Amino acid sequence: MKKKKLKIRSWLRQLGPGLVTGAADDDPSGIATYSQAGAKFGYELGWTVVLTYPLMVAVQIISASLGRVTGRGLADNIRENFPAPVLYALVIMLLVANTINVAADVAAMGQSLQLVVGGPVHLYAVGFGVVCLALEIYLPYRRYVTYLKWLTLVLFAYVAVALAANVSWSAVLSGIVWPRVPLSSDMLTVIVAVFGTTISPYLFFWQAALEVEEVEANPKAHALKQSPSQAPSQLRRIDIDTYVGMGLSNAIALFIIIATAATLHQSGVLDIETSAQAAEALRPIAGPLAFLLFSLGIIGTGMLAIPVLAGSAAYAVAETFKWRRGLDRKPREARGFYAIVALATLGGTALTFSPIDPIRALFWSAVINGVISVPVLIVMMLLAGNAKVMGNFVSSPRLKFVGWLATAVMAAAVCAMFFATD
Repeated sequence: MKKKKLKIRSWLRQLGPGLVTGAADDDPSGIATYSQAGAKFGYELGWTVVLTYPLMVAVQIISASLGRVTGRGLADNIRENFPAPVLYALVIMLLVANTINVAADVAAMGQSLQLVVGGPVHLYAVGFGVVCLALEIYLPYRRYVTYLKWLTLVLFAYVAVALAANVSWSAVLSGIVWPRVPLSSDMLTVIVAVFGTTISPYLFFWQAALEVEEVEANPKAHALKQSPSQAPSQLRRIDIDTYVGMGLSNAIALFIIIATAATLHQSGVLDIETSAQAAEALRPIAGPLAFLLFSLGIIGTGMLAIPVLAGSAAYAVAETFKWRRGLDRKPREARGFYAIVALATLGGTALTFSPIDPIRALFWSAVINGVISVPVLIVMMLLAGNAKVMGNFVSSPRLKFVGWLATAVMAAAVCAMFFATD
């Protein structure tokens, strides 16, 4: 029994950057997107999160490997191997998209708390923004990541909501294997949003940066190009971590689609634009417990995702300008890095007071991520296949094939959306 416990603990220790990255993918913006998919189209879009799983695993393994092999983050590698305009364009797009995403998430968290306890939405939004910023600035990296790992448990609230609903599991299977809804402009936009919230650029930058943090936090760890003997164990850890993290992410996404399809769609509630609106609509249909679980899940996932959004932007900007960076550093040691963390977090929070409609921002932030992901994926795939960058650890033919397939799928979905809109 003792050996079994030690084995489980050893296995759990291998979960870190991939688990946190996958869980952060199910942020309030993502919940809104999956809720809209389930409410508007029922079970028919379940295939999207199943299809994106292997694609998501491949691109996240590639981004993590870039960080672990080179000892550099994604923006750092782009700076060293591409013209400056390419780097600046990608980092600016990432910073803008992440700030909008933070705004959408903070607004959704504030709305969800108001639904549960009443009170002022904007005050709650500011409170959540300030708390997330304080945690990211003042908690040491190791303790911070541990808390984020435990926070992933909040995602299981959506499994409970789905299991409590009257689900037609044969319809779920049909929606995954043989969907029968004709493509329309609305459906293509939702599909791009689902793809954009699962294969998101901020996740690439974040997981690569966390692998670099792991190297810098452990004196015995080195970039694999300099210490190839560490490669078998570290690359195996990255694989396990990423498969589990992305599996959790996509399983929760599927359960959100199932829950909203079984409740909202079946009751004729088809127009859902925010995660908080989905929670409120659940109350009379699925009962107060489902409403409460859904609402608290939005708050919990927001607490997990906002630091990831702000942190990935900070890593990208700091690597671009060769600033000191890292969650293990104190604010006075990495002023520029933490300034970007504050800008993305508080800037996003401030947007909740602007005329920008948070309802539309919540959904369109996922669409924006879908559009931006295409050039970021192209650059990342070129880096992963470059022996000058990766040494003996260039991506395998299978990984490159799936990575380029993910790039092609994202590009096709975005083009189809724009074509249908015209």
